[in-house]
Amino acid sequence: QVQLVESGGGLVQAGGPLRLSCAASGSVFSLNAMGWYRQAPGKQRELVAVITSGGSTNYADSVKGRFSISRDNAKKTVVLQMNSLKPEDTAVYYCNANLYVRPGMKYDYWGQGTQVTVSS
Repeated sequence: QVQLVESGGGLVQAGGPLRLSCAASGSVFSLNAMGWYRQAPGKQRELVAVITSGGSTNYADSVKGRFSISRDNAKKTVVLQMNSLKPEDTAVYYCNANLYVRPGMKYDYWGQGTQVTVSS
């Protein structure tokens, strides 16, 4: 009954910014870690950024210093601010969340993905 709804993808010129957001809805008891992954054509899905329930963050080396992940626990959302975008950032970006639907019942959920295309 949990859904992750992503928004903010689109076409952007190299060097430009883009903001992705993801909101969890449905039967969410509490949120654990939330993150963003991406998958380019012909490549495996990779971790872009993750943020823990306590606010600690980790980033892929390729995006460190350019991307920033944040969360709003009250709104059950996670945001990925992407700056200085490069053509190699082009991919489908997926929101991910580990959460409890009930005490002691933790599950992993994925959004449907949003396309980010960076032109040179």
